[in-house]
Amino acid sequence: MNFVLHGHAVSGGITIGYAHLVTTARLEVAHYEIAQDAVEAEVQRFESALHHARDELGLLKQHIAADAPPELEAFLNLHRMILDDSALAEVPKELIRNRRTNAEWALVQQMEKLVARFDEIEDPYLRERKADVQQAVERVLKTLTGAHSLAEAGLAQERQMIVVAHDLSPADMILFKRHHFGGFVTDVGGVTSHTAIVARSLGIPAIVGLHHAFQTISEHELLIVDGAQGVLIVNPDPVVLAEYRLRQSQLGLERERLKRLKSTPAATLDGTPVELYANIELPEDMREVLEAGAAGVGLFRSEFIFLNRDDLPGEDEQFEAYRNVAQAMEGRPVVLRTLDIGADKAINGDGAGSIPNPAMGLRAIRFCLAEPQMFLTQLRAILRASHYGKVKILLPMLAHVHEVDQTLALIRQAKQQLDERGEPYDHAIEVGGMIEIPAAALALPIFMRRLNFLSIGTNDLIQYTLAIDRTDDAVAHLYDPLHPAVLTLVAGTIQTATRGGVPVAVCGEMAGDLQLTRLLLGLGLRNFSMHPSQLPAIKERILRTNLAEVQALAQRVLRASDPLKTKELLARLNA
Repeated sequence: MNFVLHGHAVSGGITIGYAHLVTTARLEVAHYEIAQDAVEAEVQRFESALHHARDELGLLKQHIAADAPPELEAFLNLHRMILDDSALAEVPKELIRNRRTNAEWALVQQMEKLVARFDEIEDPYLRERKADVQQAVERVLKTLTGAHSLAEAGLAQERQMIVVAHDLSPADMILFKRHHFGGFVTDVGGVTSHTAIVARSLGIPAIVGLHHAFQTISEHELLIVDGAQGVLIVNPDPVVLAEYRLRQSQLGLERERLKRLKSTPAATLDGTPVELYANIELPEDMREVLEAGAAGVGLFRSEFIFLNRDDLPGEDEQFEAYRNVAQAMEGRPVVLRTLDIGADKAINGDGAGSIPNPAMGLRAIRFCLAEPQMFLTQLRAILRASHYGKVKILLPMLAHVHEVDQTLALIRQAKQQLDERGEPYDHAIEVGGMIEIPAAALALPIFMRRLNFLSIGTNDLIQYTLAIDRTDDAVAHLYDPLHPAVLTLVAGTIQTATRGGVPVAVCGEMAGDLQLTRLLLGLGLRNFSMHPSQLPAIKERILRTNLAEVQALAQRVLRASDPLKTKELLARLNA
């Protein structure tokens, strides 16, 4: 059966491939009755899944690196013991036979009973071992249902696979960098969530907010992902498939054409230079940065080094990562944002999930100042890396002057600690701040007096200005970068900083939106930072822009109060 699902476009392009269902949490399983003559076959299906899960653990154990922590082998041994225990290996079979129920439901029922017993244990360490039972059971469930985990997805033909999931976290998305999937779709999520941002950095078509994709799509069904229109086509007919293959080929030719602009300086038709920088999450992203011909790294999201792990990266590990990026840029700027943890990006054990409103809570610079030793470790690593390139420090989510003052004091302390150790660093390293809270945009001069440069984080600025959770697809339609209040704050920040002689950039998703390039140029922006995959198209738009014409139209957009008039003027800007 072929059908179409509509969601929110996240990352443009077209990909055609086969569905690959993944899960990052325990599956909710269906409950149905088995015919009497099929009971033993269902028992056999359960035994096969159990055997497969045991084999997986054995295979993982064989591939443990020699320098891996000893806890890893102990962890695998524990899970094997759990699967060998009769409480999980035998009791579900009794449930299947006695109640004629499906294997998944029988396994989950038994697991729930075991977990309930763990909850009664007073010792906190033993009580937490219920998570091991859940994880071991999940491994069997994935085999029974045909779903997989991202970490285990080792596919020979990844580029032909399209990941289908209910939800994916930013940490899950980082695992995509180890693979080469053709695209991904999820039931939930907003277009400017960090998950979506990482998807765009991968340059693969993606759609979020499909609501029922994970429940209605089966493993290995043929899919077409139209990342520009937010359309997912399941089991397309031959005519539709042929049409999309042609469009996919045309897009590929267009990307190859744009690559020729790599060495062309970005400037408008009248010769006004524009700086185009790249956003990255990990040092491995530098290959794409260099291929795109970026003038530097405008935003290194350092928090992604902290994800998908149970410990915090030490100073030396962070230093190596930052130094690698600085050296790769060969003297061109690298703007390194300090740890921006919170909201949908949580490190293990930080308790973010228990915060009532994490986007408004202890996150970003607030979190760092609350953990000064952790913050000092990162600051020392950044300072040490500054000896190997033009590294700058960027502070996220500033709202109060005292946050800047406290951070500058910690930077001085970190410098003193490095001086005592005899470590070299750039004594004149520049410190900038992100303008992503309306309060900071409205009180800009007091920040300008303390900082060397500014960077407008439009994603959070829009979220906080319009009171819209950027991760919630239920309010995604209200997320509007063209809202008069948003444009007023962005334009005011650019103009105030420019008049005051403080360099200002836009590093949020607005910088990489081709429809907004000329608008931002007209408002006075001369420094854009975006994902490397977006850079060639933005450069071409700049090269074809008459600055005098767009300045007049941009001011009319800024004064417009009618959304229809705004869209009409924007269309004229892009004509």
